[in-house]
Amino acid sequence: MCLLDEIWIKDIVKHRHFLRILHKFDVVLLFYSQTVKPLGERIGRRCLFLPPSVDAISFCPYPDPPKRVVDVCSIGRRSEITHQRLLRMVRERRLFYLHDSIGGHQAIDLKEHRALLANVAKRSRYFIVNPALIDEPTKRGNQIEIGSRFFEGAASGAIMIGERPNNEEFARLFDWPDAMTPLPYDSCDIDMVIADLDGDPERQDRIRRTNVLQALMRHDWVYRWEAILKIAGLEPMRGVLERKERLTKLAEVVLQNEGDTDGQSHESLVFPVTTACVRLGG
Repeated sequence: MCLLDEIWIKDIVKHRHFLRILHKFDVVLLFYSQTVKPLGERIGRRCLFLPPSVDAISFCPYPDPPKRVVDVCSIGRRSEITHQRLLRMVRERRLFYLHDSIGGHQAIDLKEHRALLANVAKRSRYFIVNPALIDEPTKRGNQIEIGSRFFEGAASGAIMIGERPNNEEFARLFDWPDAMTPLPYDSCDIDMVIADLDGDPERQDRIRRTNVLQALMRHDWVYRWEAILKIAGLEPMRGVLERKERLTKLAEVVLQNEGDTDGQSHESLVFPVTTACVRLGG
């Protein structure tokens, strides 16, 4: 098996000679769902969509939820229009807006960088999210893919705000109410969106709790690894079962601490874990 992190449809022709190496594999897995079918047709091999994921335990704010001292967190690509409106809110409303001031490739230590992101995310009230390469249409074309920020934001219990990906897999992976609050890219209305959410504490609590639960029970990396083992016809190893048990116990802590006001039982949250983790193109 081979897992491709990032390959856009527009890159297939450009990299056609390098893609010959994929003929050696039985199955090719891709993080980008819309590339699956055209790549499979090009290389003549079985191609599957494997959703991105997150270390849901590291990003989980439980069992001891920290105070959410960061009002808005924005990591990576951003709309300059939305960014300037947030900076205005910093000046006028004393908003704590945490955003990049250097490129991510300049991280001194990648492991420490990821740990810092997890700790910041679970201390953030709002988390900016957008489709992958949203600001580079010349590279992605009309392709809309799900970036890692969505999984990180959900796992941390932050309220995600941004442009909803027009991608059928997104609707399947983030199929719970209020998974994210839509805000068109390059919108200057983020102040009104935040004001609306701030006015409904119960809704905020419901969004945060549900995001964390869904990430714990569906979007940890262990579920992707389990899907890979299933494709290969292998039984889950002991480490997989132990990891899933840890995730389940954390989910129980979330429910016990907050109460189940959504009307969903713990069993209903567990059910989707291993269903259709991958999709075949064609």
